Amino acid sequence: MVNAPGGAAPVISAWTAVSPLGLRGADFTAALRSGRAAGRPLDPEEWSVPFREASLVPDFHIRQILGRKGTRSMDRATGLAVTAIRHLLTGEREHDEAERLPGVGEETGLALGTSTGSAQSIMDFTRDSLVGKKPFYVDPARFPNTVMNCAAGQSAIWHGLRGPNTTIAGGRATGLLALRYALRLQRAGRAQAVLCGAVEEFSSARAWLEWHARADEDSAAVLGEGAAVWLLEPDASAREHGRKGLAEVLGLEFGCAADATQARTVLAEAIGRLLDRTGVIPGELGAVADSGAPGAEGEAERAALADALGGAEPPRITAADTVGDTCAAAAAFQIAAVLALAEREEIASGDTALVTTVDRDGVVGAALLRIR
Repeated sequence: MVNAPGGAAPVISAWTAVSPLGLRGADFTAALRSGRAAGRPLDPEEWSVPFREASLVPDFHIRQILGRKGTRSMDRATGLAVTAIRHLLTGEREHDEAERLPGVGEETGLALGTSTGSAQSIMDFTRDSLVGKKPFYVDPARFPNTVMNCAAGQSAIWHGLRGPNTTIAGGRATGLLALRYALRLQRAGRAQAVLCGAVEEFSSARAWLEWHARADEDSAAVLGEGAAVWLLEPDASAREHGRKGLAEVLGLEFGCAADATQARTVLAEAIGRLLDRTGVIPGELGAVADSGAPGAEGEAERAALADALGGAEPPRITAADTVGDTCAAAAAFQIAAVLALAEREEIASGDTALVTTVDRDGVVGAALLRIR
């Protein structure tokens, strides 16, 4: 449980997303309500995967976007994270590092979510170590890509961030877990401003892992990729540097279930605790952003929401309908969807938005945001 003391809640003051809807947050916002799914057929000559389509970030070529320096061995997950953070720090403008957001200095922290890092990098390096010429020569420049915190570490190096640097992994709940960690960093006095979010890549390795892990009922879900990040800072700091707080983090709740049947009860109880502690009535919710998880997890999530909210039916937001199943980045895209719709005033100032998630490994979570 994480709840903010009255009047001291940090705010989200900036955000962006690199997604199948486009390279910038503005693209994500413009396409979110269009009803257009981002899934596209995959070229079998390019992709050796068990799926016919996927939601890929369009025109994402690391060297074209970030340049040739320092990108020779950069994998896709790291490239997505570095690009998203660059867009956030520069307000989505094409300027150099010197013109990034005021008040976001080198002491800024970073809490970045992922699944296993880059599954493709891990498998490629392992394969090279087994089949390469003796004594099993491998490219040492690619070894850093095999560790889970590669994207967070490279993002901090690339953007000169010397504050606390943390990698969080928790399936579809990763984005909410990263948000909780960022709040703890602030409350412990470790960092005033924290960049927070999650990243997921599409690759042959991830596609095959997902194929073998999936049950029959969710095999049709389209895999997606991308990165969504936001800036979490004290309200006073945001105002001092000319930024309007977009949303206030009222609280988070988590739980763990043994299976999908139990997940319904555990999530409903977590939502109930969150609403009770924040004093929010279900009928007052301005929106609910669920994970859109396929199969039994999604059914459990929808049932838990019905149980916890009673007869209340706030507008539903499901980012997965457009960007696909982004796994570790799913909850981060849910938060981005809330912020995008708030910017378009489809969620009114003062309204609260509930973000929920259920992962196949049993982690459930809920967050409550108040739109500023």
